[in-house]
Amino acid sequence: MPKRYYIGLPQWNHPDWACSALSGRAAQSTLQRYASHFSSVEGNSTFYAMPNAETVQRWRQETPEHFRFCLKLPQQISHRLQLRHCQQELQSFINGINPLQEKIGQLFIQLPAHFGPGGLDTLAQFFAQLPTAFSYTLEVRHPEFFAKGDAERRLNRLLMEQGINRTLFDTRALFALPGDDAATRDAWQKKPRVPLHVIATGQAPMVRFISPLDYRSADPWLTPWVSKVAGWLQEGRQPYLFFHTPDNREAPLLAQHFARELTSRCPDATGFSPWPEIVRQQETLF
Repeated sequence: MPKRYYIGLPQWNHPDWACSALSGRAAQSTLQRYASHFSSVEGNSTFYAMPNAETVQRWRQETPEHFRFCLKLPQQISHRLQLRHCQQELQSFINGINPLQEKIGQLFIQLPAHFGPGGLDTLAQFFAQLPTAFSYTLEVRHPEFFAKGDAERRLNRLLMEQGINRTLFDTRALFALPGDDAATRDAWQKKPRVPLHVIATGQAPMVRFISPLDYRSADPWLTPWVSKVAGWLQEGRQPYLFFHTPDNREAPLLAQHFARELTSRCPDATGFSPWPEIVRQQETLF
């Protein structure tokens, strides 16, 4: 049986992709063009606002059967209410995304940096409210959850008991290779600078990888992920992999680069459909 993984970007549209391989046919929407190559996407927009019913139906219609959305829980639940007294908000979110049904890969819970070990009981109670029809992934940012102490062990044990994936956000290359451009400075301000502890607490580990603007300079950090993902596939897991650059202009090329390396290591892995190379006509002086 082919080994299935899901790969994508933090968005399916970007102004700088208009002249890239993702430009596609004019008759296609940006989501259709994106989904013809990638098998998943980070649904970060649901963190800020819920799409209307017509938009959700359109997402469903414009993506192939194998495509998976990883939708982020609204900030009202995770950041403002901090997982407390949010049953109504959670149910409203679930009702809104239900039309996607089997195209939901994971629901993504991202917690603020101040949500620490003192909130683990609240987290456990929140997990107990979650509908069992979906798969979930959790991203934490509090330093104690990366200190290899009791707090991290308790968190990982809770996730394993519940079968919930721990999101692994790899920002090492970004901070190791700083740049003076505005996009990199902005990424330095917004992205978490926390240690990376590679662990699969569920069957669908999620990796979020961000490179510097020169995405090939991240190879020393990217290459070990090829072996790790190949190992997960061998174990029967179905990982989700999302690739970022500071401005995301070359994020598609970074993801393609990883997919090629993974295919060379694991030829029966499926998750990415490469686009044809674009041959540009050489300009002349006259």
